[in-house]
Amino acid sequence: MMSDTENTYEHIRSGGSGFYEQKRGLIAVWGKEAVQFLDGLISNDMKTLEDGQQMLAAFPNAQGRLLAVVRVLRQGEKDLFETEDATREKVFQNLFRFTFAGDFFVEDLSEQYRYVEVFGSELPASAGGFLFDAPQSKGYFIENDRSDEFLLSLKSAGAMKISDGLYETLRIENGIPKYGVDMDDTTIVPELGIDGLISYNKGCYIGQEIIARIYFRGHVAKRLTGMVLSEPVAAGSELITLEGKNAGRITSVTLSPKLDKTIALAFVRYDYLASGTELKVGEITATVAGLPFLT
Repeated sequence: MMSDTENTYEHIRSGGSGFYEQKRGLIAVWGKEAVQFLDGLISNDMKTLEDGQQMLAAFPNAQGRLLAVVRVLRQGEKDLFETEDATREKVFQNLFRFTFAGDFFVEDLSEQYRYVEVFGSELPASAGGFLFDAPQSKGYFIENDRSDEFLLSLKSAGAMKISDGLYETLRIENGIPKYGVDMDDTTIVPELGIDGLISYNKGCYIGQEIIARIYFRGHVAKRLTGMVLSEPVAAGSELITLEGKNAGRITSVTLSPKLDKTIALAFVRYDYLASGTELKVGEITATVAGLPFLT
C-alpha cells in the first residue's frame, strides 16, 4: 500500500496537480529611471521586457558571483522581482540603495502575499495576484485575504498538497538549484548553466566583465549538472574521476521514484561534463546526466 507521499508523487507525475506553499520574496520597482538602473544591476536585458512578459535574471557582484536568481515580471509601469526567501533581503537592499540616486522606487510586497507553487495541468484560470512561470510549475502570489479561497479552489479541483520532502524530490528532478544548498555567493553566475539567465548583447552591468570574459574567451571551470548514482550518498560528497582526480561536488540528493534511481545535482569540472561520463563517490558510481531529469 502506497503512503500519502507516494500517492501524491504518482498523482503529479501522472499528470495530476499538486500545490506547495513556501515563503518567497516579491519586490516591486518603478520610476522613470528604473529600467536604466536595473539594466546596470542584473544579467538580463530589462530593455527587452514588455508588459505582461517575464524573464530570468541574476544579480551578480563585481566579481561575477551570485547574489540572487530572480524572475522579473513587467506589470504596467512596475517590474516585479520574485526570488527565494533566502535572497529576498539581499535583493531588496541591493535595489533600495539606488532610490536616493534618481527617479527609482522600491517596495517589498512579500508580506502582503502568500506564495503557492502549483504543479500539473489543472491550474486555476485566474486567481488574482501575480503569476510567475517556472519550467514545470506555476508560482502564484495571492493576496493574503484571498489566499484561503485560492487554496480551497485548488483542493476542490483535485490538487494534492505537497510535503516538504516531496517538494525537494520534485525540485531536484526538475533540475532547480536552491540558494544556500546548490548555489551561493561563491558561485559564478555562468556556472549555473541556466538557459535565458544572461544576455551577452546588453550594455555594462555589475560583474559583466567577468561573465563576458568567460563566455567569449573560454568556458567555466565547473558547471551545475545532474548525476545518477548507483547508491545514495550524502550532499557535499566529493566526486573523483576513475583515475582519482578531483571532478566536483554533490550538492543535493534524492531518490526519484519515477526513474527508480538515486539522482543528484552537482558541480562538475568542465572536462567531465559530457553526459554519460562515469565518476566516483568513493566506490559508488556517479554518472553525469543532463538537466532536468524529467520533463
